[in-house]
Amino acid sequence: MKKILIVDDEQDIVESLKFVLETADFACYCAYNGEDGLRLAKEIVPDLIILDVMMPKINGYKISRLLKYDAKYKNIPILMVTARSQDEDKLIGEETGADEYITKPFELDEVVKIVEKYLK
Repeated sequence: MKKILIVDDEQDIVESLKFVLETADFACYCAYNGEDGLRLAKEIVPDLIILDVMMPKINGYKISRLLKYDAKYKNIPILMVTARSQDEDKLIGEETGADEYITKPFELDEVVKIVEKYLK
C-alpha cells in the first residue's frame, strides 16, 4: 500500500483528504504543522507528500526545499496545496521542487486523480 503524508494546519482539509485517499486504497499519515511534517517525512519516507504552503513552525516551501535537496527524499513527489494562487507563488513552488501546485479550494476528486497519476 502506497504511503501518503498530508501536511496542513487546517484540520478539515487534512481529514477530507485522508478520507478520500484512504477510500482510494492509500495509507495516510497526517501532520498539522511544518515541523511535524518534516519529521514524519523523514521517519516514514512516504511515496508522496501533500503539503500546504502557509503553516506554523516551518512553511511548505522550506520543507519542499529541504526534502528535494536531500538524495534520500528527492524523488518523492510533492503536491503543494495553497490558498496562494499568484503566478509568483507557483514559481516559488516550482523552484523549491514541488511537482504540482494545487490552489484552494480544490475538488477532492481532482487531488485523488493527481495522486494516482504519480503513484500508479
